[in-house]
Amino acid sequence: MKRTIVITGGAGFIGSHVVRLFVNKYPEYHIINLDKLTYAGNLANLKDIENKPNYEFVKMDICDFDAFYKLMQDKKVDGIIHLAAESHVDRSIKDPFTFAKTNVMGTLSLLQAAKLYWESLPEKYEGKRFYHISTDEVYGALELTHPEGIEPPFTTTASSSEHHLAYGDKFFLETTKYNPHSPYSASKASSDHFVRAFHDTYGMPVVVTNCSNNYGPYQFPEKLIPLFINNIRHRKPLPVYGKGENVRDWLYVEDHARAIDLIFHKGFKDAEPSEQREQSQAGLNSAESRSRSNEVQTYNIGGFNEWKNIDIIKVVIKTVDRLLGRKEAEDMDLITFVTDRAGHDLRYAIDSTKLQKGLGWEPSLQFEEGIEKTVKWYLDNQEWLENVTSGDYQKYYDSQYKNR
Repeated sequence: MKRTIVITGGAGFIGSHVVRLFVNKYPEYHIINLDKLTYAGNLANLKDIENKPNYEFVKMDICDFDAFYKLMQDKKVDGIIHLAAESHVDRSIKDPFTFAKTNVMGTLSLLQAAKLYWESLPEKYEGKRFYHISTDEVYGALELTHPEGIEPPFTTTASSSEHHLAYGDKFFLETTKYNPHSPYSASKASSDHFVRAFHDTYGMPVVVTNCSNNYGPYQFPEKLIPLFINNIRHRKPLPVYGKGENVRDWLYVEDHARAIDLIFHKGFKDAEPSEQREQSQAGLNSAESRSRSNEVQTYNIGGFNEWKNIDIIKVVIKTVDRLLGRKEAEDMDLITFVTDRAGHDLRYAIDSTKLQKGLGWEPSLQFEEGIEKTVKWYLDNQEWLENVTSGDYQKYYDSQYKNR
């Protein structure tokens, strides 16, 4: 089946892995990588596929409704995988307006353009897809009821053989109520609600996924793992918020891309044929109409793989030191504890049982394997790293950590 799919944010970290997977796996698809190319967008991430006949790059701001609506019409787009977002919590604290504009209004722009174009077609929403990728941060925070760690209730391939612990009794489920704490998570929660509203109000076929922390190649080095790999290499301080007790679930980015592929193709509830849908809508009473929100498919994507930040940092230090031929753990003295930021959520932990049992997805790499691959990639791609850590990025880095 031929498709024309727009992947927003396709020059970013997760987006570039999704674009690469779809371009290589589905030669019959026309894949449009739509990206504004802000600080974290980098077309060098996709040099290996940029000349493929089924790949096209379009530089565009998702907030530009008119331009995107024209693109929908000109390219006859029938699928959207929406990853473009402002995504760093620290940046959102300094500039919440930009996060609201991009993450909320940008998403609304895409939804409205898709609605107008798809509803203008004879088949309406049949065969159409709007896939919105979100974050586990919308759920708020879980309590750290077991700071020493306990045996978790579940295991996946991603779970460490040496460090497989849970730090609390509760986990984020698809039914967990939203309780965002940062401007970033509030903006993502708002965009999630708009996506669901377009399903409930207009019948648009949508799916929402909430993922845990990703790591792997091509991640912009403001995030913990690539930042620390680079700092260890140059023997620069490793700034750790608070005592490093915050817990996150970790997911290798290529496993996330595989999940997105699976959900895009098998995780939707397709729209009814247009005539049937119009008849059923006309007959809906208010109770039935309200119940339609339950039809929106939502999946959590995570690795059942909880780590405290301080423990991850120690694994990264040991791995980098070994691969650089240094004494194991000789750079532990680079750890520098800095003042924690306001509203820093203590624990995130995702339960992705629905995705595993419903669609058969599971992570492919154990955490230490993923860290090994990630460290090797950054050490082998110093030119890429040096290009993205110059100029504006260095100014940002200094402003974030210099006086903490």
